[in-house]
Amino acid sequence: MVTFRYLLVLMFFLVFSNSFAQTQTQSKIFLEQFKPLVGQYFEGEIIEGAKEGDGFTGKRLLMEVLSYDEREVKIPFYVGDDKSRTWILSYSNNVLTLKHDHRHQDGSADDVTFYGGTSTNQGSETIQVFPADNETCQMIDYACQNVWWITMDGTTYTYNLRRIGSDRLFSVKFDLSKSVKSNFKPW
Repeated sequence: MVTFRYLLVLMFFLVFSNSFAQTQTQSKIFLEQFKPLVGQYFEGEIIEGAKEGDGFTGKRLLMEVLSYDEREVKIPFYVGDDKSRTWILSYSNNVLTLKHDHRHQDGSADDVTFYGGTSTNQGSETIQVFPADNETCQMIDYACQNVWWITMDGTTYTYNLRRIGSDRLFSVKFDLSKSVKSNFKPW
């Protein structure tokens, strides 16, 4: 009798814990990886698409996990002294949206800002893919063929852009295993 009760309790625990684990979507798990990184800066390097005169090559590349809440992460991307770029990941309806917030030196919004895309599914814990959305297509017609993806595996973060139908590819990789000191803040 004790064995049967033990077995029932064990089965209840397994069913309950399994159903609880399934309530976390892959996209939510992906987003939560940023939580312990808030306030930290990480150095990066271009691993694909570097070209002389592109504005990135030869500059110090830093990302900062500026903020995290249950629905949004803000990640400024500093290129040399240029503090104009922030990646924003937003969680809604079990999927993530990536938007690019571009600012002028005085902090005012650039004419081309908040472009990006929304994942078509939950993705995985280590990769999220964002095809260009309609807003982006209307704002920047040539970016309508853009697909962005972000990877996160605990030790590295990559931001990637591929323009479908062209040879345009850009990838930057950040080492999350060691944070660096900086006092940069976005405009």
